Amino acid sequence: MQPTRRAWLAMLAFALIPRRAHAQLDELLKQLPQLPGAGKGTSAPGGLGDVKIGEGLKQALQVGTENAVKLTGRTDGYFKNQAIKILMPEKLKTLERGLRTVGYDREIDDFVLRMNRAAEQAAPSAKKIFWDAIGAMTIDDARGILNGAQTAATDYFKTKTTGQLTTAFSPVVHQTMADVGVTKQYEDLFARAQRIPFLNLESFDLDQYVVGRALDGLFHVVGDEEKRIRTNPAARVTDLLREVFGQR
Repeated sequence: MQPTRRAWLAMLAFALIPRRAHAQLDELLKQLPQLPGAGKGTSAPGGLGDVKIGEGLKQALQVGTENAVKLTGRTDGYFKNQAIKILMPEKLKTLERGLRTVGYDREIDDFVLRMNRAAEQAAPSAKKIFWDAIGAMTIDDARGILNGAQTAATDYFKTKTTGQLTTAFSPVVHQTMADVGVTKQYEDLFARAQRIPFLNLESFDLDQYVVGRALDGLFHVVGDEEKRIRTNPAARVTDLLREVFGQR
């Protein structure tokens, strides 16, 4: 790695990591060759400053994840988005077919609606987790995102935040499903289905299913937002985003 490249990556990381880590990175910067004009934030004559590029990436990820949380964390954010709508689990298709056969269509449709409402209630808790992950990016993370595919940042978030998001979503989904009656409705539907002759049913962890599908849907929307910012000038809603991504 050439000295210029090493210094560029260090400057990019300085823009992305939390303030409490700046002192450690400052010691690293002292050991690296300085770019001409680096103190002024420029990497080459006529080029964007390294710090500005880093801040542009950070801002893009903040804008993209915030948009995704707003789109999913509102009424019908999941239910009316056919790409992420939570449907009956495959393992409950037998239960669904059996109950629809004996006239419980309205109850099944209402059950699906309530699962989606639980996901919509959980989605807002993702914002802080996403933004913490942005702040914790390393030099290698930033390099992979900048040079990666159109959903490189989304893949980063999947790797870094799925565990935390599962932990954050689970109690919200559990409580919301209880509040809106999904849990009781599922128990009632299961009991009714058990009375249908020759219908073989198995128990199912409904909370875990809804949490998993809620996260799948959230990451899908994050990916859409990332692609928009990378490719669509109209999605770059600040001067910094227009400047940085307009030159990529």
